[in-house]
Amino acid sequence: MTHTSEAAAAAETIPPVRKPRIHRAWFVAAVTFVTIIGAAAFRSLPGLLIDPLHAEYGWSRGTIGAAVSVNLALYGLTAPFAAALMDRFGIRRVVAVALTVIALGSGLTVWMTAAWQLMLCWGLLVGLGSGSMALAFAATVTNRWFTERRGLVTGILTAASASGQLIFLPVLSWMVETHDWRPAAVTVALAALAVVPFVWLLLRDHPADVGQKPYGAEEFVPKPAPVPGAARRAVTVLFEAARTGPFWLLAGTFAICGASTNGLIQTHFVPAAHDAHMPATTAASLLAVIGVFDVVGTIASGWFTDRYDARRLLAVYYALRGISLLFLPMLLVSSRVHPPMLFFIVFYGLDWVATVPPTVALCREHYGEDSAIVFGWVLASHQVGAALVAFLGGVARDVFGEYDMVWYAAGALCAVATLMALVIRRSPTATAVPVRDLAGTA
Repeated sequence: MTHTSEAAAAAETIPPVRKPRIHRAWFVAAVTFVTIIGAAAFRSLPGLLIDPLHAEYGWSRGTIGAAVSVNLALYGLTAPFAAALMDRFGIRRVVAVALTVIALGSGLTVWMTAAWQLMLCWGLLVGLGSGSMALAFAATVTNRWFTERRGLVTGILTAASASGQLIFLPVLSWMVETHDWRPAAVTVALAALAVVPFVWLLLRDHPADVGQKPYGAEEFVPKPAPVPGAARRAVTVLFEAARTGPFWLLAGTFAICGASTNGLIQTHFVPAAHDAHMPATTAASLLAVIGVFDVVGTIASGWFTDRYDARRLLAVYYALRGISLLFLPMLLVSSRVHPPMLFFIVFYGLDWVATVPPTVALCREHYGEDSAIVFGWVLASHQVGAALVAFLGGVARDVFGEYDMVWYAAGALCAVATLMALVIRRSPTATAVPVRDLAGTA
């Protein structure tokens, strides 16, 4: 028998290797989804802490808002470097450490007695931990593990944050109102710690770690070597983009976006509703509803961005948001949830992050291969805007005794953002780019 026939006979006796029915990428996406849901707890708590901390310690709302603003600013400023950290040390290590830092910062607040400790725990530790995950976590997982279905996976992982708020906001507000703010802080810490074992045991940095191709890939993709210069590139791209007009217009509009969402509504809506004698649990539930419609609005905005001028979409979104904020003082006059308030909640939820797809599309149009990094810096401006309003909103409440001036000022800022969006010039090489691809690579 020849060697060829012997090899053929041996091959017939070896059973074929069965491919797993479900690709490992979907398990990684599931772990990422659960992780983002667990991490959503720390984003749900700041607005619920303002009144309890003011009542217990006598700290001004401006002081408490300053801690929240440090948190939001670090969340944004750390985000452009998060991808560099993951390239250098791996997704699993960075996310596990980030969750542990979040748990430490939230847990230590139980023993705090001074305002600087709130700054250290909730502002610095939780801010750094949350910023190390931020947008880069979902984007890096999607880029490495998926070649097909990137848009779907990115949409699902984006929805995880809203789903987490839907789960945690009513629970945490009930704890704060029924028991104390401390059990709510401990719950956030435990939620972050509970996810760490799943991340460490089930999450893998790259498909090559388990000998698989990315989902939908035709060929095996080797694991890239650590990239120590990624952070330097992020800074270089920032300096290059900062020399162009569209960058400052995009950063300015997105700063106003953060100011009018995370900094304003997410931080100050619950205490403002409490001023109108609305129960905190009711106000928190309304915020959770915003999170639900946020998902619908983002998907619809992506569909519109494929078909219409992104600049005009941004102008429409900011104009409608500004108009709705001007009506909010007239709605926050009763402890009851009346139909006009429900209409505001649904409308505002649809508009909450509808600005993201057209902003990403404009970054892609003007900055090409560097668009993901440029968008990271634009996202940082979003959080800086949120941080400023989280602080200034608390100061305004201390000075004026109400939030009406804050809502009117935010409405005026949205009008400015509308004009800024309209003056962004079109790139001479502009081409239609599907939002799903941009989201998958952002």
